[in-house]
Amino acid sequence: MSRVSRKTTVPASREEVWRLVADPYNLPRWWPRVLRIEGVEGEGQGVQWTKVLGTSEGRSVRADFHCTATVEPERFGWEQDIEGTPFERHLKHYAVETTLAEAGGATEVTLTADQTLRGMSRLGSPMMRRGQGSLLEEALEGLERALA
Repeated sequence: MSRVSRKTTVPASREEVWRLVADPYNLPRWWPRVLRIEGVEGEGQGVQWTKVLGTSEGRSVRADFHCTATVEPERFGWEQDIEGTPFERHLKHYAVETTLAEAGGATEVTLTADQTLRGMSRLGSPMMRRGQGSLLEEALEGLERALA
């Protein structure tokens, strides 16, 4: 399993950041390559949604997710539903967790991605770690822009 974390401090209250990160409909505002969110069902832990992601070739790819952890206003985690999808060929597990901590009038945001590759894809694990690090850095930059 590959685990990658990145953190930053944003000049916003923890409640403001929570409202942004805990609502799947807000993902296009800050998560890289998300074009839109569809089919949000439920609320809190167990809420499900579909991310429509844009590829570098201009196509769109759909990926289903569900919330695995929610502790307001401290932690929000989600996991990709992989079984029975085209992602299953390469991934066993993909999850992201956002943690929020008070930082003297600002909020320290930590994003952590856990990813387990399948089969021959495991050979690309170091590249995937670097890619996940870049993705999390882009997400933190997007979060700062969305809160500005």
